[in-house]
Amino acid sequence: MAKKRKKAPIKMIKMPVVNPHAAGVDIGSRSHYVCVSQDNVKEFTSFTTDLHEIAKHLTFHGIKTVALESTGFYWQQLFTLLQSYGFEIILVNARHVKNVKGHKTDVVDSKWLQLLHSIGLLSNSFQPDIFTKELRQYVRHRKSLIETSSRYISKMNKSLVLMNIQLKTVLRDLTGESGLKVIRAILEGERNSVRLAKNVGKNVKASRKDIEKALEGNWREEHLFELEQNYSLHQFTWTKIKETDNQIETLLKKKGDGGKESKIKPYVKRKARQKNDPNFDVARYAHQMTNGIDLTLIDGVGVGTLMALMSETGFDLKSDFHSAKHFSSWLGFAPNRKITGGKTISSNTPKVKNPLSKAIRDAANAAGNSKGKLGDFFRRIAYRKGRIVAVIATARKIAVIIYKMLENQKDFCYEYSKKESERFKQIQINKTIKSIKKLGISKQDLAVALN
Repeated sequence: MAKKRKKAPIKMIKMPVVNPHAAGVDIGSRSHYVCVSQDNVKEFTSFTTDLHEIAKHLTFHGIKTVALESTGFYWQQLFTLLQSYGFEIILVNARHVKNVKGHKTDVVDSKWLQLLHSIGLLSNSFQPDIFTKELRQYVRHRKSLIETSSRYISKMNKSLVLMNIQLKTVLRDLTGESGLKVIRAILEGERNSVRLAKNVGKNVKASRKDIEKALEGNWREEHLFELEQNYSLHQFTWTKIKETDNQIETLLKKKGDGGKESKIKPYVKRKARQKNDPNFDVARYAHQMTNGIDLTLIDGVGVGTLMALMSETGFDLKSDFHSAKHFSSWLGFAPNRKITGGKTISSNTPKVKNPLSKAIRDAANAAGNSKGKLGDFFRRIAYRKGRIVAVIATARKIAVIIYKMLENQKDFCYEYSKKESERFKQIQINKTIKSIKKLGISKQDLAVALN
């Protein structure tokens, strides 16, 4: 009888443990699941006392580094508290850890985080310094207030239109000086269109006759009541925006160094103030914080871009992003190429919800209307591939220029655009030579054509 062969033992592939004292925390709004090892998962509620219990629990098990999943804004309190206890914190993008096997639960997620972190497969997300975090909170709050204010403007316009007061057709800005004067006069009881028209400034392009016609309407009590309410809310919101501006300016003054300002070249104001800009000179503070670099020299870059940059990342880009390519990729301006079988199946840019990314895209859109080289580049791309692609391409170029200016401590003088212009020029020369050869045009024919 033949002897049975013994089965060879199955060889398991072992991953090296890079972080032996690692833990993973699955963040939730009501509770957090803490995994210190694959057989030890414990649930803690999100109250402050329980956050301290989490820190003590991690200390008891000898944990030195913790991976947190960035779920909404619920991770921020635990992140700050664990840092105060001396733990090394890794904040992980939720998209990078979503491929968990089997039935997805909070316990499984925490185990998956702990496993990936222990073998060194997780990368830390960008985190700004304390000053930038504080400034970011104020700037984002200010943006939210402006968006709220715009909704009240739309509602005021709706109330006027429902009474057939076509103020928007003769005034470009409903909440400009003339528009607010007319609305205040209406709320004070004025109904005569001629007297209402006297509140409109002389610089308005519409004729007096058209303005008077636009201010004749059907006065309804319910619409007047709604107009008064929305006007009051709009004014109240702008009071809060001005208070926020004062808080931002106070913070920037604390950050500024009076001694440093004398060592850098004087700031020259170039761009006019826009309606929603703060009531202080943001560009001057940015000029001081960058040691004399004027980012407003870039086409399309204004106060909004500067505020987004200083509040989202700060101006020390090199310490957080090792290259201009890394910075533009983080902003979502680099194509996310997916290649399989040697073929590119997708190369779309990723969707990034980042205030700085939006601000630079807005700057790129504004640069597209300029007469500079960035405008030429924008229009050239828009002609071939459409405006959406042109916005992303120009935004990437602006991001690279900003990074290079801050890295090299040099003002923008189209140095970075010249290389692109030379490259485009060479492409056109090569195309022309190819067309000449294809058509069989001789040197004599060219000489006759040129003369």
